[in-house]
Formats: sequence, C-alpha cells, structure tokens
Amino acid sequence: MSMGLEERVRSAVAALLYATGESQSVLGAVLGVSQAQVSRRQRGVAAWTLTDCEAVAAHYGIDVLDFLAGPTRATEVLPAARRRARGHQAGPRRPASAGGGG
Repeated sequence: MSMGLEERVRSAVAALLYATGESQSVLGAVLGVSQAQVSRRQRGVAAWTLTDCEAVAAHYGIDVLDFLAGPTRATEVLPAARRRARGHQAGPRRPASAGGGG
C-alpha cells in the first residue's frame, strides 16, 4: 500500500527534522508559525500548504519535488552539510553495555 501525498509530506518533514537534529520550533521559525502549528500539521490536524512545502525544501537545500517524493528521497538528497554530526543523538544517551568481548 502506497503512502498518500499528505502522509509523504509529514513523513518527509519528520525524517528531515531527525536527520538534521532540528526541532519543530526551528522549522516553525523558518515558516513564520509556532511550534504548535508545526505540530498540528505533523499530526494531520492542519494541512501543509504548497507554500510550506516550498519553504521547507528551500530551508533544507533540496528540490521541492524530492521533498514531495517522501522521506527516503528527501533524506537521500539532503546536503551533507545539513546533516547532524555522526554520533550526535537526539535525547538522552544510553549507557554503554557492560560486558565485553574482545
């Protein structure tokens, strides 16, 4: 079963936020809306407009058609300079496992 366009946009936004380590607040500032309004769009309560899609794509340095293609394509074409540093994790770090092998 394929994803509808609205779900593809929400998934692409989520994937780009994750890949860059940005928050909904940062994206809201780019769009000139509050974090709550971004959240409403991400939950499907409000719709992402075509103007929003163009602004999101421009912010991440990708073509709007790649953005609309969905999360896989959007993150594949995301410029390396926009990606969060490897090893940077969102949220608390997990403790290293005990025990060794080696």
